[in-house]
Order: sequence, then structure tokens, then C-alpha cells
Amino acid sequence: MADNPNPDLDYAEARTPAAKPKKKGVKRRIFLAGSALLVGGGVFGVWWTDSSAKAKGKALTVSQGEHGFLTWMKIAEDDTVTVYSPHIDFGQGSHTALGQMLADELDAAWEKVRIEQAPADLAFANSPLGQGFLADTSGYPGLVNALPQAIVAMIARALPLQITGGSSAIRFTGEVGMRKTGAAVRLALIEEAANRLKVPVSELTTSNSFVTHAKSGRSLRYGELAAGAAGRSLSGDPVLKTRDQWTLIGTPVPRGDIPSKVDGSAVYGIDFRLPDMRIAAIAAAPVRGGTLVSVDKSPAMAVKGVEAVVSLDDAVIVVANGYWPAAKGLAALNPAFSDGGHASMSTPAIYAAQDRLRKAGGEPDNTGGQGDVIAAFSDAGSTVVEAEYRVPFLHHATMEPFALTGHFNDGILTIWGGLQDPLSTRARAAKAAGLGMDQVVFHPMIMGGGFGRRFPDIVEAIDQIALLAKQVPYPVKMIWSREEDVRRGAYRPQSSAGLKAAIKDGAITGWRTDYVQSGNAEGEVPFIYAIPATSRRHFAYQSNQIDGPWRSVNATQIGFYTESFMDELAAAAGQDPYQFRRRHLSAGSRHQAVLDTVAQRSGWGTALVEGRGRGIAIVESFGTIVAEVIEASLKDDGSPTVHKAWAVVDCGTTVNPLNAEAQVMGGLVMGLSSAIGEQITLANGAVEQSNFSDYPILKLADAPSMVDVHFIESGAKTGGIGEPGLPPATPALANAIAALTGKRIRNLPILNQALA
Repeated sequence: MADNPNPDLDYAEARTPAAKPKKKGVKRRIFLAGSALLVGGGVFGVWWTDSSAKAKGKALTVSQGEHGFLTWMKIAEDDTVTVYSPHIDFGQGSHTALGQMLADELDAAWEKVRIEQAPADLAFANSPLGQGFLADTSGYPGLVNALPQAIVAMIARALPLQITGGSSAIRFTGEVGMRKTGAAVRLALIEEAANRLKVPVSELTTSNSFVTHAKSGRSLRYGELAAGAAGRSLSGDPVLKTRDQWTLIGTPVPRGDIPSKVDGSAVYGIDFRLPDMRIAAIAAAPVRGGTLVSVDKSPAMAVKGVEAVVSLDDAVIVVANGYWPAAKGLAALNPAFSDGGHASMSTPAIYAAQDRLRKAGGEPDNTGGQGDVIAAFSDAGSTVVEAEYRVPFLHHATMEPFALTGHFNDGILTIWGGLQDPLSTRARAAKAAGLGMDQVVFHPMIMGGGFGRRFPDIVEAIDQIALLAKQVPYPVKMIWSREEDVRRGAYRPQSSAGLKAAIKDGAITGWRTDYVQSGNAEGEVPFIYAIPATSRRHFAYQSNQIDGPWRSVNATQIGFYTESFMDELAAAAGQDPYQFRRRHLSAGSRHQAVLDTVAQRSGWGTALVEGRGRGIAIVESFGTIVAEVIEASLKDDGSPTVHKAWAVVDCGTTVNPLNAEAQVMGGLVMGLSSAIGEQITLANGAVEQSNFSDYPILKLADAPSMVDVHFIESGAKTGGIGEPGLPPATPALANAIAALTGKRIRNLPILNQALA
């Protein structure tokens, strides 16, 4: 057992991070890639050479009459361009946007472009994402971008890296991979055309999948040139188009995945079928960390249609000829589970342990900031303000629970399903089943939601289907019930914070945030205000739960802490919340422009309908700045009603405005939902919630009737779009309620507060 960092804490209440294997999220895995890049040891010779990997990729995707380029695209002789996306589709629309980025640089006719899911093969490890993340977070972008592509690609395969998350598809895969691929292939097509037409490259132009020589009036189709172009060396640093040259980037191209999702023809993991397939239902230990002690299988075997009962270390599985027999058989069982020593774990106990850890005066695990906050707090002419905040575990609440199909046959384990990193899924399944990675095949499918829950590092369902498939002679689809999905989540961490600031002459002179949770937000969530002295201290705490990245990761709780406290400081300074924020943002900055625009569009400062309050918040996450204003009122029972919402977004470049607007709206509503009523609580070590009946999601009828989303095309480095719309929504709503009632919301969810 790991040493307890605080002897005053009972181990039943708190566990150090070392007491439990750490998950490898997007940031951690890219950090590992960065370490390998900077150190350079042990990478060469891993898997195979870059050239053989590219050959493998072409063999998997290129057929007769087609010609492949860099594994990411191919051109058929009929001019069809197929783009292979290394990201999974789970409703975020990145496939279409990535296709736009490549096709724009390629000058391809959009109606001839197809976007397909890249295979779960090492040849399609996402080196552009790895390079982009490392350049963005290492502090050495020049060094990272100067590395040979073959080295970056080998490390991506060695990890292996095929993640969808962190709002990374557009800003990294798109900018670093797809645009450059399109531009490089376009140049190769021009060179091939120049050779055939015997004219200088400078005299050729491209448009709508044609290379044209205007002087002679001759044109060649891309399909005619593809074979020759595929044999040419591609530029590693092609010249990209400027903004004024774009024809597809920045346009609201309809998403290609929508029609099949509307007409029901799209196949999700829960829809997938194979001949002779069985269905399995599973129940794991109600207390995470517990194990299966015993189970009498006979009651389940007596249910018509049940064919097998399989015991795992911490779960029991019933296999039947349909889901309902499997579920009925599972309900007939009365398995005995241990509690793993976590029976004393509860939500109040976690908060109490976090408070003691934060106030004990020990060394923080991570720090950030600048200046002397102690001097600012000690200034006799300053007003010091303090507040404490708490946020609960949050469930991802995806529409589709886990549904994975597995079949072990002739020494090969094949799995079908929707997960956020196909290559790591193969690696985890191989480890669980005691196989080599080359003995595992994974077929990635579209997902009914993810929000971070489907990263393989935190998906025990992969182990379960791998072990189950090896014990039955037929294909089997394992489906988690909604109850299993809720009670065995990988939640956003329960977190708490103490904030303290000094105000002098109407300005903040010192700021400290002390927060306690499993993950560190430093380096991930920027502190955007220009304050002379700041301190951010992270104290690591781990319960018996698996904490997972939740949409917007740490920006959701840090954004709530910071932006709620900014409103409290504005009140203490006797200033308007918008003007107070503006005063503390760098003059002429993108942040100020975003804040000013949302204030103007929302009519900030104008009269409100009686009984309504207005709140504002601004958060930067994933390279994107978002400010939001919420207009809300309270029902007779004290629950909030959100009437209107405004969001202003600066993500540098909006690749597909239609889809970006949908992503920001979705994030905003998800932020409101989590703020109003969502929470996962523990009692006796187990999760108390079980379904949407006690884990309420905001209903359509309760969503704001008007959401105004506006994008500022600043031309700054492209940021993410899938997650940044969420963090400002929660504090903006809390600030609106405070403006209306005078009561500060420091603990979430809001429904727990006495506001009636």
C-alpha cells in the first residue's frame, strides 16, 4: 500500500495517486511521446520502418485503379478522393471538417470527396496529432516541428496513438496533417501535369480536381495524373493557402454523417450483429475496487435462453440468445462482492478529506503563477476576499452505453465497437486476453456519445469482452445496462477549491487558487487575467473511483472556480462584473475582444424582464476563447430556468461554421445541465445513482429558447471547438442567479441549494 501523504487522513477516505494505476489520458500520452522525441532512445527499430508502414497502409486501403498518398488519402482514376480520418465519429463532425481542410488545399471538387474511418492499424497511427500536441505543450515548437516526419511517425506507432479527444482533430490533425497532405499532393499533381504537358509548373493552376494550362487551354483530371503523382516524392513543407484563397475552409458544408443517423441506417456498436451471435449482460462489484466472492449460477441457468454464466475477478456475466433473457438471468443472480476496503468512502468523507489536505499546510503536488501573493494579502490597504467551492463527480451520460462484440477464433480475437482510440483498444484487449497485439483485430464503429468516457485507458469493458470472448465458442455482444453504465463510470473528479484575492484601488493585486482533485490543471487551463501576483496550487487526491476526462477536462471545474470568484471580487470592488473582468484583461487582447462582443450582443447593462438575472463568464481552453452570457430566472421550487444564452468564440479559424455552432451550443447546454442537476454521489463506497431518474439530464423543454453563437475570425492559431463552449456556461448561470437573488452558488449542483 502506498504511503499516505497526510497522516491525518484515514486510508478509507483518501488514497494517494500511487495507490492506484494512473490513467493515460491525451495529455499524458503525448507527454510520453514528447519524452521519447527529446531523449530519442529506444524508438528506432520499434515496429517497422516508416516506409514499410506506409506500404502497409496502402495495402489496407488502396485497390485496383486507386493511388495512395501518405496513408491519409487516395485518388481513384474516376477522380474520387478518399480521405482517411484517424479520428472516431461520435457526433462531433470532425470527419467532414478534416475532409474540408484536405480538399481545400488539394483543390478537389467537394462532390468527389469521401471521408472514411482509418483502420485500427499501426500504419494509421496519428503522427500529426502527436506532433501538434507536443509542439503546443512542450515549449519547444521549433525543435518539435524540425524533427523528421519518419521519427514522429515511428513514435506515434510505438505509443500507439490514434486518439479522438482534447479538441485535437482540427487544430492538430487538420492543421498539421490534412492541410499539408492536401497541399503536398496538389503540388505532386501539378509536377506530374507539367511533365506530361511539357510546360513550366508556374504556368499551371488547379481547381475542381483539374490541373489546367490556361495558355494552351489544356486540362488534365486528377484521376489521370494520380498514378504518376503517387510515385513522386512529396514535399514535407508545402506552401499552404492563405485565408483569402480558401474555397472550402470557413464554409458551412453539410456533414456527411447526418443522413444515415437520421434515417436509422447508421450502425452503432449496440446495433451490430453477426451470424450465430449471443448477447451478454454484466454486473460488476457495486463498490469499485471490490471483487466477486461467490455466485450461485443456477438461478440464471434456469432462465429460458440463458446459455452460460461467466465469472470474472470483479464481475459476473450472463450469456443468452437475446438481451432480455441475459438481463433476466442476471437479475436472478445474487452474487456476493467484497467492498475492497472502501466501505467508508462517501461524498461527505471525500470533501472532508480534501479540505484537510488543502488546509494542512503541506507541499502541493503542482504549482503555477508569478509574483508575491503573500505580500499582496498582507498589504494593509487591501481588501482580502476568500471563498470555497465544491463540484461533484460527473457522469458522461452518453446516449449509447458500452456495447462491444467479440469473437475469438483460430487464435485471433476480433472486437467491434465504438471507442476513442482504436490502437490502444487493441493493445488493452491484447493484454487482457494474454495475446500479442498482432493477434487482436479491432473494427472501430461510430459512437453514441463519448465526452472522454471511451478512452481505452479507463474502459474496463475492453477487458471484459476480451476475457468473455475467449471463454465462449461463438461471437458475443456484451451490453452494459444503463444502471451499469451509471454506477461504473469514469467520472469527472470530485473537486474542491479555496480561492483568495486582494483588492486595492478597485483592482486585484493578488490571487491564489488552491484546488484538490486527482488531475492537475496547470499548463492545461490558462489563467487569463493580468494580475501582478498569482498562485495556483494543486493538491492531488484520489478516491476509489476511476476519474476520467470529461468534456473540457479540467477547464470545467477551474472555469467555475475562477469565473464565480471574479464575480464575487467585482461585487467586493463595487464594480460591474463585465467591466471588472475587462479591466483585468490585457488591453487590445483577443480575450478583451471576445468579452466586449458578448457584452454587446447580449445587451449587457440594459434593463431585464422582472424576475430575471444576467451572468457573464469567459474561459480559455484548448486554444479557444469563449465568453458567455446567461439570462435566467427561478421557478417557484427554486430550480433555475435559462431563457437566453449568448456565446462568442475565437478559435482562430472556424473551419465549418455550421458544425462549430452546433458544437458550441451542445457544450453550452451540457454545461448548464451539469450545473443545474447532475451529480454522482457515494455512500458506503458505492455510487448512489443508477439511471436518468436520479441523474437528471437537462431536457429539451428546459433548454434556453434562444442561443446566439458568434465567431470572431481572428486568424490566430487554430483552437479546438468540441469542448470550449462548455466551461463558461456553469459560472455564467451561477453568476446570473447571484445577480437575481444575492445568493452565491459555491457548491454544485444548483438543485442542492436552497434558493426558493
